[in-house]
Amino acid sequence: METRYSISNQRKRLFQYIEDFYGTEPEYLWAKYPTYAVFRHSASRKWFAAVMELSRDKPGLPGGGCVDILNVKCDSVLIGSLLAEAGFFPAYHMNKNTWISVLLDETVPDERIFPLLEWSFDSVAPKRKRKNENNCAQKAERN
Repeated sequence: METRYSISNQRKRLFQYIEDFYGTEPEYLWAKYPTYAVFRHSASRKWFAAVMELSRDKPGLPGGGCVDILNVKCDSVLIGSLLAEAGFFPAYHMNKNTWISVLLDETVPDERIFPLLEWSFDSVAPKRKRKNENNCAQKAERN
């Protein structure tokens, strides 16, 4: 992969938004890929976003150089319609049925990305435990 010395402005804004809105900071897990970052839900510790720097040919873009992409979990029905829009690609290195890649080169406006982050964040939140169904019956018996 080609080395790049500047990080995209959209990536910087996205990282700041995630820190401000979700209270989580990027984790850099791979020494071999120092620009790859993941964001985890603070309660479940599951990833809700991953940012990677890829050569332009990986998502099928023309030209040389590198681009930043964002991977987010996404509703499978929505993935189909997003793939028809500029700046969206099948998820890179993730399950293509439940994740999507977003180009971070200003093709997709921040305002379009933020709701996808919210959906992804919510989708990895811990599931609420159901109250014991017997509690309802027990309460009814006491009344």
